[in-house]
Amino acid sequence: MGKIMAVDYGKKRCGIAVTDELQIIASGLQTVETVELFPFLTGYFAQNRVEAIVVGLPTDLKGNLSEIEQEISGFIEKFKLQFPEIEVYRFDERFTSKMASFYISQSGKGKKKREEKGLVDKVSATLILQNFLEQKQK
Repeated sequence: MGKIMAVDYGKKRCGIAVTDELQIIASGLQTVETVELFPFLTGYFAQNRVEAIVVGLPTDLKGNLSEIEQEISGFIEKFKLQFPEIEVYRFDERFTSKMASFYISQSGKGKKKREEKGLVDKVSATLILQNFLEQKQK
């Protein structure tokens, strides 16, 4: 069984999270500049068995897709061409950034660390992945 990876895709940066080999626990991996995402993925996949990725589906309260969805769709198309053996799932990412900021603030991190956008992106990816895993088990 391979790992599952989550990508919280953003215009500037992408938060990355992965599961363990048994696909039980999601852990934040790192934040990658969006322009460096494919080189990062290529290197990571060369050293780790990843069987699927989960990409956040950005919607508003009414269920409408946000403006970044067009860029995410382009990323997914390119991803499927470059990594056809890896399955792609989408998962609702509503409120993950707000939840990530809340969890970071509750962790006792200083204000400067809490405002670090890369940390919020990485925690958001972790929340997307953990929620996906929980949904998958039902």
